[in-house]
Amino acid sequence: MDNPFRLLTDAFHPQYRVNFSIESLDGSIMLTLSDEDSVIAKRRISPAQRNDPKRLHHLIESVQFGIAIERGQAPREALASLCERRAMQR
Repeated sequence: MDNPFRLLTDAFHPQYRVNFSIESLDGSIMLTLSDEDSVIAKRRISPAQRNDPKRLHHLIESVQFGIAIERGQAPREALASLCERRAMQR
């Protein structure tokens, strides 16, 4: 599997600054995405999510979907956009 930190960074940079911090002793990390003005999203990532490619990709899509909704995109449009990206990656 590719480096999970690289996959997460590649998914969100350069649009957002990507930061990781240790969340707890169980190996969880905190993913923080920010722009010039504020924090856009924070997500706790468990070791199981980080080490499973399918779960990691699902997490990335979930964060992307949440950001799209927060930015005012209609849920159906956001979902369609994610599906298009997924199809292009195959």
